[in-house]
Amino acid sequence: MTTPVLRTKLPAVGTTIFTRMSALANEHGAVNLGQGFPDFECDPALPGMVADAMRAGHNQYPAMAGVPLLREAISSKVSALYGRSYDAASEVTVTAGATQAITTAILCCVHPGDEVIVIEPAYDAYAPAIELAGGVMVPVSMQVGEDGYSIPWDKVAAAAGPRTRLIVINSPHNPTGSVLRRADIDALAAIVRGTDILLLSDEVYEHMVYDGAVHESVCRYPELAERAFVVSSFGKTYHVTGWKIGYVAAPAALMAEFRKVHQYYVFTVNTPMQHGIAGYMSDPAPYLELAAFYQRKRDLFRDGLQGSRFSLLPADGTYFQCVRYDAISAIPEADFAEWLTREVKVAAIPVSAFYSQATESGIVRFCFAKKDETLRLALERLAKL
Repeated sequence: MTTPVLRTKLPAVGTTIFTRMSALANEHGAVNLGQGFPDFECDPALPGMVADAMRAGHNQYPAMAGVPLLREAISSKVSALYGRSYDAASEVTVTAGATQAITTAILCCVHPGDEVIVIEPAYDAYAPAIELAGGVMVPVSMQVGEDGYSIPWDKVAAAAGPRTRLIVINSPHNPTGSVLRRADIDALAAIVRGTDILLLSDEVYEHMVYDGAVHESVCRYPELAERAFVVSSFGKTYHVTGWKIGYVAAPAALMAEFRKVHQYYVFTVNTPMQHGIAGYMSDPAPYLELAAFYQRKRDLFRDGLQGSRFSLLPADGTYFQCVRYDAISAIPEADFAEWLTREVKVAAIPVSAFYSQATESGIVRFCFAKKDETLRLALERLAKL
């Protein structure tokens, strides 16, 4: 007997670059600065609160949209930081991670033939979700120069048309570490004004903006917030990426459609963790102090690379640092990342992996969400180049 042939819905998808590079790092004993997760523990008070919730009997299904106490805490946080009041009952949904939030938002609003503008390089979950929805991804490449990456808004405007259903934006931006400024917000608003184009704003690194800059959340701008699904991540904020809990905020009319997909896609999310996070959010210090925490790590890492042959691009947000390596090698990015992992024993991610079409810029991405000793070991090895 043979297994029936299954026609794939995602013919271009294979094992992700993150899985491959992490496996290669393990094989060669390399310091893994590739995949974006911390190698340090979260505040022990947080899992303690989850354990308390379990002991208190919060172990059955919660409300489909999330534990009300957590949704109220999210609404209060967004209001305090960005001045936008989302109704906890109808405009906030807790999700099984930010990627589920992103995929659900795309599935609920993109129909076959609809176009979705994606700014590249881009997080690799956007394109498969668009494909599963039957949509057509329209990529627009960022410009990159000595001042880092920027969005060519004239090209975004040219890409927008009558079939455009959604524009995906991401700030602070993975993988480039760039952030949107007020001028970017104004340019985006001019493009969507007077249209039915929706926005998906991926803001999972919202609390990691450096050098005194302000996170320009879409929530700050009523004109944009009225047409936007805004996504964030507790995993990124609280150093618990393995918990896979995030949330989405959106106007009630958009959220009603989001929840239609959400209830059959995952139904709901881990109950005791929701209660634990809700309790932990009563103190805003952990997320208000996150920028300073990661800026110190960024500066440690950047200072350690100053004497190397890498050219550092600006890192204004996220916990990623992009570098040019043209003074070291002329080989393609994926080959360089593999060579770096095998021979230098430091793993990085090629930025070319974040494009839908082959694009070489001679740039790789490091993650500095690591213990100081991990970063120093990586810097010691990279200094030999």
